[in-house]
Amino acid sequence: MLDAEFWVAVSFFIFLGVLVYFGVHKKVTDALDHRRDRIKAELDEARRVREEAQNLLAHYQQKQKDAEGEAAAILTNAKADAERMAVEAEAKMNEFVARRTKMAESKIAMAEAQALADVRAAAADAAVTAAERILKDTATGKVAEDLLASGIEDVKNKLN
Repeated sequence: MLDAEFWVAVSFFIFLGVLVYFGVHKKVTDALDHRRDRIKAELDEARRVREEAQNLLAHYQQKQKDAEGEAAAILTNAKADAERMAVEAEAKMNEFVARRTKMAESKIAMAEAQALADVRAAAADAAVTAAERILKDTATGKVAEDLLASGIEDVKNKLN
């Protein structure tokens, strides 16, 4: 009757009794409860961190979209400014060329007028010199005095 299986069963129940006496079952359940609470806290923390990361990701994605929109607006403004500056530069260049052309034409006209005046003055000097020689050679006496008197009279009339 007292075979080995019996003694294994008795020792098993004694072992269980000792475990119950020392409160091992409470310590095991407390340890399991503590581990369950720790795992739950870690899971809650992981959820919180995940939500925070998703919010942060959404925030940075929004910032990226805003930055891309702002960059596109800056690019559009820069292109518009560049086109406006190109138009203004072309207008200023055309105005400068027109002004320089007008100035050159004015200088050419003045040079032509001056050249014409110089040619007329040279022609008048040549005519006066020629007339003077002719008169010296041909006019003498009374004719010379009459011509001199009429010339002086013409000069007085022109000066007054």
